[in-house]
Formats: sequence, structure tokens, C-alpha cells
Amino acid sequence: MFQFTVTAKNNRARTGIFSTPHGDLVTPVFAPVGTQATVKTLTPEHLKSINASLVLSNTYHLYLRPGDELVRDMGGLHKFMQWPNPMLTDSGGFQVFSLAKTRKIDNDGVTFKSHIDGSTHRFTPEKSIAIQENLGADIIMAFDECSDPNDTAYSKIAMDRTHRWAERSVNAKVRADQALFGIVQGGVNPDLRAESAEFIASLNTPGIAIGGLSVGETKEEMHTILDVVTPLLPEDRPRYLMGVGTPEDLINGVLRGVDIFDCVLPTRLARHHSAFAPEGRLNMMNATFARDERPIDETCDCYACTTFTRAYIRHLIVAKELLAGSLLSIHNLRALIRLMEEIRSNIKDGTFETKAPILLERWGNNAKRA
Repeated sequence: MFQFTVTAKNNRARTGIFSTPHGDLVTPVFAPVGTQATVKTLTPEHLKSINASLVLSNTYHLYLRPGDELVRDMGGLHKFMQWPNPMLTDSGGFQVFSLAKTRKIDNDGVTFKSHIDGSTHRFTPEKSIAIQENLGADIIMAFDECSDPNDTAYSKIAMDRTHRWAERSVNAKVRADQALFGIVQGGVNPDLRAESAEFIASLNTPGIAIGGLSVGETKEEMHTILDVVTPLLPEDRPRYLMGVGTPEDLINGVLRGVDIFDCVLPTRLARHHSAFAPEGRLNMMNATFARDERPIDETCDCYACTTFTRAYIRHLIVAKELLAGSLLSIHNLRALIRLMEEIRSNIKDGTFETKAPILLERWGNNAKRA
């Protein structure tokens, strides 16, 4: 049911097809994040219009509200949110990691307090898998522990625990129509990451995720870890770099053999009035755009850019109209999806490795406001 076929390579970069029950994913692919069964401010039709093919939802949040059993009884995530294409759910491990002040970790699992009402809950590998099976996404994650990347001693403890939890996740899984990905951990220590990559690969899960990056380490450390990890992973399984999604991170990740990415960044920037553009990330609230008749990006084919001016979008922001967030989200997500389309084309014609520096220069300005 789940098969990954590499269709072209350009050094370590590759493009391929990952088959799922809800359609084929053409990789490398960027997934918009729909934390609570919705990509903020957008409808499924918006997502289709920007050529999104994969959406991620959040196990921790959906467990707390509306409840995974309710989602199951409503026909699963695809039917509940009316998204017919492939979906991915995380394990809840990163969200539990972020609740440092209210959670207690032991070898069996994690006890934590809800950020909604303070109630106490417990996740184990078996519980995380059961929740994800109720939610019904095509791709699900083994329960893991994400640690402070700079604490090598604890990263070793968390990595060993992640390995034990990965084995328990594999044993707990019942549904055959979901692809379980094991997760590589180990902080920014190359030796730990190599050990983790080899262990997770040995579990023969249909895909492998790389977790615990973009959590405070430097870009150079991230690249070093990817350079260690991806060569140790099987060629015939997709590689998912969790929670990473700046344009330059996508380019650098593909260069190092990553196939799947997700990040809240495009929609979060939209809610803070920022837009990706050739000249750099734009603060669309700036008064300089008050009479600007240009679209956000004259090269972009999204609804926002083919229909509206910068002046109009700035007006919506100043007037606090909700449409501003929708239009900026449409544009920012389409910008990254277009980037991935360009990358796939370059890999197919064998030019990606030589064009990557040009792409990095073009998109580097979007690391900061123009």
C-alpha cells in the first residue's frame, strides 16, 4: 500500500512518489500545517488552489479538543475537515516537550497538564498510536522525546527512550492503512544522531522522520546533522524533516536528501502581516505600500497576487479585516509550494545542484524583513 519510488536524483537531492490511500505524494513536498484540523484562515478549496498535496494535523491538540474519539466517530480527519488528499499527524511528542513546566517524563510515558484547562493527561507510545489511529491520517509518527539540542548528556537519555518508544509504537500499531514513521533524535551530537539513524532504520518503518531540529540550534549545526543522518537512511523510504520550513531550509534540506517538510511559518508570518517576496520578506503594514499598485509578487500565480494590489492588502491589515490573513496565507504557502515545484523540476533535469546557490541567494532575503 505504501511505496516510495525515487524517480530522479541530482547528487543527494531526489524526487519521487510516495503512494498513500488518499493519493500519491510527489516529493520533495512542503506540507501546510493544520494544527486543529484546519490550516488557519483557509478552506480546503484554498489549499487545492495553491496545489497543496499534504496537510499536517496535531495529535496533542486534537486529543484535547474535540477529542480523537469524536473525530473517529465523525469518519476520521479526512471527512471531518473535508480534505480528500494525504494527511500526516505528529505523535504529540514535540508539544509535550514544549510543556516543560507542567510535564513529567518517565520511561513509560509522559504526564502533562492541558494548556486549555489544566487537567492532567498521560501519553505513552501506545496511547499516541491509538489516538493517531482514531484520527486516521495516512502518515503517523512514533512517540518520541525531543530534547534540548545543546544538552548532550540528556540527549543520549532522550534518544535511548525514543528508541524504546519507537519499538513500542511499532508493536502497538494495528491499522494497515497508515504508514508509521520512526523518528531520529540525538540533539546536535553527530555520534548520537548516527546511532539513532541506524537504529530507527533497522525498524523498517515505511518512512523515517528527523526530529529535534529547528529547536534552537544554529543552521550550521542543522546542516551538519543532516549530512550525518541522511546518508545512513534507506534510499527506498521517504525522509521527513519535522517542523522546518523557511525557504532556505527547504533548499538546504533537499540538497541533503530530505523529501518531506512542514512548518507553521508561512501562516504565522501571514498573521503578523508578513509576505514572502523577491526583494525580501515584506511587512505589508508599512505605509510605503499605501499606494502601491503592484501585487505582492509579480511572478506569483496565487489568487492574492493575480487579483489584489499591495495597497489593498495593506488597507485590509490597517482596517483589521480577516481577509488580510487569508490572502497573505494563500500567498506565503503558494510561494513555498512553487519553490518545491521548481526544485522538483530542477532535480528532474539534473540542474538542481548547480541552481541551488542561485535559489539560496534569491530566497535568502526572506530570512529578514525587506
